[in-house]
Amino acid sequence: MSTKFQRSQPRHVYQLRIELQHIQPLIWRRILVPDTTKLAKLDRIVQAAMGWTNSHLHDWHIEQQRYGIPDEQWGGSADLQDDRKFTVGAVLREHVQVFNYSYDFGDGWDHRITVEQRLPVQPGQNDWPMCVAGENACPPEDVGGPPGYMDFLEAMHNPAHEQHADYWRWWGGPFDAKAFSMNTANMAIRKLR
Repeated sequence: MSTKFQRSQPRHVYQLRIELQHIQPLIWRRILVPDTTKLAKLDRIVQAAMGWTNSHLHDWHIEQQRYGIPDEQWGGSADLQDDRKFTVGAVLREHVQVFNYSYDFGDGWDHRITVEQRLPVQPGQNDWPMCVAGENACPPEDVGGPPGYMDFLEAMHNPAHEQHADYWRWWGGPFDAKAFSMNTANMAIRKLR
C-alpha cells in the first residue's frame, strides 16, 4: 500500500500589492498567493509578476526578520532565515500589513509589499498564485538600479542622446516603459507550478 504526499490545502489567500520603490511613474503589481506558499516560492512569483529574471540575490524584511537563501560565501547572510522553510501564512499571519522585498543587492531594487486583503479560499478560482493587476514595465536587469533606469529611459526616448544607440543595441530595440501584460505575467507564474 503506497501513500501519496499531499500538500496542505490553503485556508486563506493573501492579496498583495507590490510597488517598486524610487521609480516614477509607479511600477506595481497585484497578486493573489495562497497562505501555504513558501517565501522562496513567493520570490519566484514576485519575479514572474514583475518581469524580473531571478538572476540575483534577494531578501525579505518582515517584522524585524530577514529571510532569504543563506550563502556562506556572501558576508551579509549571518542573520538570514532560510526562506525555503517558512510559508507566507506563517510569517504574515493576521497582523502584518506591510513588508519589504529587495532584489539584486548591487542595483538595489526595493519593493514595498502591502497586504491588501486576506481572502477565503475559493477552490478552482483563487487557490493558486496569480497576477490580477499592474501598471508599467519592469526595468531591464542590470540597468543600474533606479538612477540607471532613469538614465536609460532618458536615453531611449531621445534619439539625440549620446547613449541612445548604445542602449538601443543593449536592449535590442525600443523600450515601452508603460507596457504591462497581465497575461504574460500569469504565463510566467504558471510555469512555476
